[in-house]
Amino acid sequence: MSQSNNNINIRIGGVPEHFNMPWFIAMERGIFQNKPYEVEWEEYGGGTGAMCKALREGTLDIAVALTEGIVADLVRGNPSKIVRLFVKTPLVWGIHTGAQSPYQHADELNGKIYAISRKLSGSHLMSCIYAENNAWNPQEQQFLEIGNLKGGIAALENGTADAFLWEKFMTQPFVQSGAVRRIGECITPWPCFVVAAREAVLEQHLNVVADIMDTISRICLDFMSDPQAIEQIAWRFQLSYTDAETWFNQTEWASSNRVSRKMLLNVLHSLRKVGIIDRSAAPQTLCSTLTELVG
Repeated sequence: MSQSNNNINIRIGGVPEHFNMPWFIAMERGIFQNKPYEVEWEEYGGGTGAMCKALREGTLDIAVALTEGIVADLVRGNPSKIVRLFVKTPLVWGIHTGAQSPYQHADELNGKIYAISRKLSGSHLMSCIYAENNAWNPQEQQFLEIGNLKGGIAALENGTADAFLWEKFMTQPFVQSGAVRRIGECITPWPCFVVAAREAVLEQHLNVVADIMDTISRICLDFMSDPQAIEQIAWRFQLSYTDAETWFNQTEWASSNRVSRKMLLNVLHSLRKVGIIDRSAAPQTLCSTLTELVG
């Protein structure tokens, strides 16, 4: 969706999930309508891997991406920088298998075929981290690229994949319908979403990016205190009120530009341990001048 008719056009992308409700609200209510720049929002069903690719290609300016995914791609040369945290709380990944699958417990999935949206996506990286957490060799896991959530569900249903990691509340309708089974969970050991912007955009339009971040911060704060927020989430994402309430109460959006240095070091260490990256990086080299590194 496009707002206003100015010469500065900022393209922002994110997953079509409940975490991005503040962005949906901003676009639907025309919050950026009277700004001296134009904002376009695009949903990326392919997740963080697809957004990293778009940042590299210059078809996306700002991405609301999974922390581990964007950090991995920044170390691998993506010409972008972290601007701020977006969601401060961890993401709870459901570990899913097909309704007719022989597997009953997640600890049976060593060396099996994991559906992933694409290489370096969250579903890929967390499958590797889950393997490491279980003292399995991440390099021995097998991966099948399926594009998005629906592709992952289909892969479990037709048996081309044995397992699929995805945010547990987004898969809840499929679990409740009996299409797939959830046989375990994996919690990301760090804040789950950050905002990253291309370096070229930061160089040319730093004040615009800063204003966008300030604006979305206010919307996040308003949404966290909105008495109708849970009903909105339940309706939009086909969740029961109870499930929407559970998710909402365990989710906190960031309201400042502070990013923990220790958190980034933890992400870097974990990614290097599972072989996703072959070197570490100084946290300050991953962050923009808009970011306040702390801790």
